[in-house]
Amino acid sequence: MKLMMLTVLVLAIAMALFIMLPNLAWAQDGGAIYKAKCAACHGPDGAGKVGPAVKGISMSEAQITDLLTKGEAGKKAPHGKAVAGLSVDQAKSVAAFVKSLK
Repeated sequence: MKLMMLTVLVLAIAMALFIMLPNLAWAQDGGAIYKAKCAACHGPDGAGKVGPAVKGISMSEAQITDLLTKGEAGKKAPHGKAVAGLSVDQAKSVAAFVKSLK
């Protein structure tokens, strides 16, 4: 009985990892992260919506990364502080994606 439970537990963990691994790779894709975290305000193509347009923004990738990871005093929410749940590597990916918008 214990062996059966252990086998089920190992299979459940393996299945969870199998399901989660593609999502971890997805998390490094700047375009996918932008669509999930930014497009609602800045528009799917960066042309603006509730928030300002980011397509053709004059900020450098480093400045965008800093804004996303540190925030900037005086900016409207959510950019007055760091964007929640966004790592530096993910912010760099988003910044590269934003700079690619033409």
